[in-house]
Amino acid sequence: MAQQEDDVSYPQIQPGGSLLLAWQVRNQRVLVVGGGDVAAGRIVNLLNADAFVTCICPASGLCPEVRYRLKNREIAHVDRTFLPIDLDPDCSTSRTTIPSAYSQTPAAAMQDLDIANKPATRPASAPPPSPPVMVLVAIDDPIASRQIYYYCNALRISANIADVPPLCDFYFGSIHRDGPLQIMVSTNGNGPKLASLIRQRIAASLPPNAGDAINKVGQLRKFVRKAESGTDQIAVDRRMKWMSAVSESWSLEDLEEMTDVEMQMMVDAWFVKDLVPRKEDVKGGTNSPL
Repeated sequence: MAQQEDDVSYPQIQPGGSLLLAWQVRNQRVLVVGGGDVAAGRIVNLLNADAFVTCICPASGLCPEVRYRLKNREIAHVDRTFLPIDLDPDCSTSRTTIPSAYSQTPAAAMQDLDIANKPATRPASAPPPSPPVMVLVAIDDPIASRQIYYYCNALRISANIADVPPLCDFYFGSIHRDGPLQIMVSTNGNGPKLASLIRQRIAASLPPNAGDAINKVGQLRKFVRKAESGTDQIAVDRRMKWMSAVSESWSLEDLEEMTDVEMQMMVDAWFVKDLVPRKEDVKGGTNSPL
């Protein structure tokens, strides 16, 4: 008899959360408005994600860390306060509709509109000016911050206004990083310090070799994809099932110690037969399944 839908145990919905994603901003342009300590932390996160970062802030407002990034040509810099043109380099501002309450350019930026044409210093590897994929605002000016958010909203550019949850399309969490391993703890804007404390506890419980083991698993996946390069569902399921079985049956220590020779032998002698070897079966890459 078919199981009734009411009898099936499905995940319980818990409204009010955020959709946690690993946003790929590699080679994408991101604006950071502000040059203080909060902006410096945002810049580190973006550079770790291989984004092209443009910092918009008068040079006098740059903290030592941001000046260091600029000196080493890790970021681009616009030496002035924010202007709407920063979101729309092609000057197609007719697309921008701002609520009347926020329709005035911030007073600080109105002092000299000619500075809008001042060229930015930028790394040689940066792409030409283009609309950013996201904007991070970290300035001590709530009126200007709110206005920047509405400019971004009108252009459908995701924005984060530091310490103002209602003006954030996304939040930053507390992150643990170990090579390819990234773990984020988010309190959805309710308690950043508590998120940091919880993240520290989680990090302390992890084995020290987790990142290295993940790197080796990534290498093994490349060997598997060479042996089975199909894109149909059967091929994809086969690769995923075998990799999952290896990950579940091998310890992190064993995964970390895999050599290229052993990986190749695992694929040539075991994967092709849909068999999962034990560590002792492939030690040194000399043994094969019966």
